[in-house]
Parts: sequence; structure tokens; C-alpha cells
Amino acid sequence: MIDELDVAFDEDAEQSKPRRHRAKKSGGRSAVAFALTFVLLAVLGGGVYFGYTKVRGFFVAADYDGPGKDPVQITVAKNASLTEIGNELVKADVVKSTKAFTNAAEEEPRSKNIQSGTYNLRKQMAAKEAVTLLLDPKARIAKGVTIPEGKTAKQTYELLAKATGIPAKDFAAAAKDPEALGVPDWWFNRGDGKKVSKTAEGFLFPDTYEFDPKASATQILRSMVDHFLTVTGELGFADDVQKNLDVSPYEALIVASLSQAEAGIAEDLPKVSRVAYNRAYKEKMPLQFDVTTNYWLELNGKDPKHSGKLLDAEMRDPKNPYNTETVVGLPVGPINSPGKSALAGAMKPAEGPWLFFVAIDKEGHSAFAVTDAEHQKNIQKACANGIDLCGK
Repeated sequence: MIDELDVAFDEDAEQSKPRRHRAKKSGGRSAVAFALTFVLLAVLGGGVYFGYTKVRGFFVAADYDGPGKDPVQITVAKNASLTEIGNELVKADVVKSTKAFTNAAEEEPRSKNIQSGTYNLRKQMAAKEAVTLLLDPKARIAKGVTIPEGKTAKQTYELLAKATGIPAKDFAAAAKDPEALGVPDWWFNRGDGKKVSKTAEGFLFPDTYEFDPKASATQILRSMVDHFLTVTGELGFADDVQKNLDVSPYEALIVASLSQAEAGIAEDLPKVSRVAYNRAYKEKMPLQFDVTTNYWLELNGKDPKHSGKLLDAEMRDPKNPYNTETVVGLPVGPINSPGKSALAGAMKPAEGPWLFFVAIDKEGHSAFAVTDAEHQKNIQKACANGIDLCGK
């Protein structure tokens, strides 16, 4: 066809020459050339359109239409990216493609406010509809529960029970075997020759959690233990304390829980940890941390007391495995769930010879001392600031 067209054009071009006897044929051939040109352009145009539609198919994300069909519950993990959320939605057949969801989310400025939790969505929704529901508070059915730093396991079970409706006793039962919750057995080793309190205490990391409404007590505690292992792993906690402090990770965890309970402000956590290490390992003397007595009281169903209200019989109770008033060294186990700052403070304690500390103001600042004489002066300073310590 191209050759014929070339000929037609060549012959048409010859019309410029003064050949009157060919003028009659040239009109017919010009019409043929025009027709062939039109057909060629039409074919080429059709090819371009076909190619465009095929290429366009590669770049337009597959998506469903409409508000969706069957209801389904989807859990958005904490700190999940839009892509990760999209992947979960695709797995549950909520949206047709991750790309469709991320495109719709990027077009909605509020999508950065999508919270973790469990949502009531529908299968086969348009991506835009899914984004809208994820931003609707009414669609979110799992509310967050915050476990503050320094809460004991017993207090944690009560908070979880209130948030989930699962009885606290179910959490206590699930926690009886910490290794079944994911705590590696090597965590329950210590190098000071003392017994180990093999409980979940200390391993239930404090944070804000979003739990699947269908999760069991065991599954919930496992997720908290897993978070603990993640945080300590990121800190390099276990390797660091063994290498630089020559103590087992379990002993350092105990120190972290003690400092979490005793320090009034975060800045004092490394110093309190240093006092614990100095007393337990360097000076071989009782810690005399009142918080361990209160922990024992709680385990026995009694209310904790202010330090000045504790009885000598309670502090010196020989049956108390957490006794630090008369017993040298660390207690048998952690007394709460220390946060990341407390773990870091126990891993890298401040340098200093301190053996004493006391809270000296209502903001929680502590004064540290090397000798008992210095400590007594700090106590008087605390009393002058309205801290109830006099006579102790």
C-alpha cells in the first residue's frame, strides 16, 4: 500500500509540469492518494488508541465500585504505614489493590490521622469509601488501653480487664507460665546465686495498645511480652549489661523495676540504678528500698503504704522473698513493668559512689549521698520542703 501511495504522490507531483493531456487522470489519482492517506492515518490512530488503552491499564490501579458488601472486621496495627494498611485490606478483600487504597489515602489529607485499632468495614469497597470509614470514629470498635510505666502485673491485669471485659483472673492464669507467653528461658538466669521469681512480672511492657476484640488473655499478654522483647532487643539490653556491668539481664531488669518505682523523675533513673548496683554488688549491703515491702503487701492482697507508715515487722518480714531491708542483694524478681527510660538507666547507670538517695521536693527530685551523715542532711532538707520523712 505504501508503494502505491508513493506512486500516486509521484504522479500527482507531475501535474506541475505543462502536460495538458494528463490533466484528466490526475484528479482520479489524487482522490486515490487522499483516500489511502486517510485510511493509513485511521489505522495508525486506532493503533495509538489501542496502545494507550493497554498502557493506561498498567497505570490505573484496580479498584472496586461502591460502598461494599458483606461486613468484615479489620485491625490496623500501631504505626502501620498506608501501604501496610492497604495490604491488610487487600488480604481481607476490602479493596481490590493496595495502590488504589494508597492513591485514595494520599488524596485525603486526613488519612494521616488513621488510628490503630479494629474497624467495621465491608468487603469489595471502593478504596475511597474504605478511607472514609477508617476515618470514621464510629467504625472503630477497639479502643486503646494504656499501661503506665511502673504498674505491677496485678495492676496491669485489672487495667486490661476493664478495657477488654476479660476477667483479671484470666490474665493472672495466662501469666503463670511466662515462657508460654514468649519469654525465652535464658531470661530467668541470674549470676548472683539467688532464686528466681519465675513470673511474668517485668515482661509486660508498658505502652498504649490496640487489641483485637476477639483476642484472648493469652494472646494479649503475648503481644505485650513481644513488645518487651522488641524494645530490649533494640536497646541491646541483654548483651550490654552482661558485657559492661557483669550482671545477668534478669538482674538488670530487677534494677530497672526498682528504679522505676523509686525515682520521682526520669533524670534520676540512672542514679537510682547506680545506688542499687553499688549496694548489691560493691558494698554487699541491703538495698533498703521500701518499694519492695509494698510490693509484697500487694501480692498478699494488702494496700501499699507511704514509706513513713510501714511497720518494722512488715519491712523485716523473713517470709518476704522481696525483703531488701535486712537481706543483702537484689530481691527474687522485678516488682513492676519498667519503661524504656528505666531499662536504659539500668543498662547504663550514672557513674558515682552514691549509697543513699531521698526525695527532697514535691516535684520528685532526689538528693544522692555517699555517707549516712550526708543522707541525714538531705532528709532534713526534704522535711523542710514538706516531704513527710521526719522521724524515719
